[in-house]
Amino acid sequence: MTDHQETTLGLQDNTEVLHRISDRLAGRYAGIFAAETVERYVFESYTALARTAKVSAYLPATTEHFANDRLHALAKSKGSLASEVPEVLFVCVQNAGRSQMAAALLTVEAKGKIRVRSAGSLPASELDANVVTVMNEMGLDLGKEYPKPLTDDVVRASDVVITMGCGDSCPIYPGKRYEDWELTDPAEQPLDTVRAIRDEIHDRVKNLVASLTKEVAL
Repeated sequence: MTDHQETTLGLQDNTEVLHRISDRLAGRYAGIFAAETVERYVFESYTALARTAKVSAYLPATTEHFANDRLHALAKSKGSLASEVPEVLFVCVQNAGRSQMAAALLTVEAKGKIRVRSAGSLPASELDANVVTVMNEMGLDLGKEYPKPLTDDVVRASDVVITMGCGDSCPIYPGKRYEDWELTDPAEQPLDTVRAIRDEIHDRVKNLVASLTKEVAL
């Protein structure tokens, strides 16, 4: 059976669940998006995640989270929702290592003063095991995180887009701050190397927080 056939079968098996998710999100975004738009985003999000998901049992939950985040981003970019804090997007190739570490570290350092997202230009099926280990050493549990595909809506909603080795795959829009962080890919690296990458990201994240909170204060 091909990956496409498996995705189609999974979609058919989960249609009722996806409709329930659509109903919940349609209620949340009532007055902003039509129910048909919400449903389209939910089914698109499921299909995108299903292409790479290793464990299909978690797909409905991750679909609801992913679709909600995309809808929030779309509403923000259209001016339907106001954002009182800067929004930062980290992008790497697989969204399994560098961008996940950066997002987790920024979430902690920002203390609610920055909205954080991450995505991958070619997302993996799961997070890198060594990345999960070195983040656990800091008391940060990435067990509920999952690789997410890069979508146009989250780029449009972001004030700052930070890329990490994903080349030109991220669309460029005027009025946004773009940075490219040159970092070693932690995939298949020994733990000590992954720890060093984590610590370098942490230093960069602290500088980013300082610059963004200073801008907000001004």
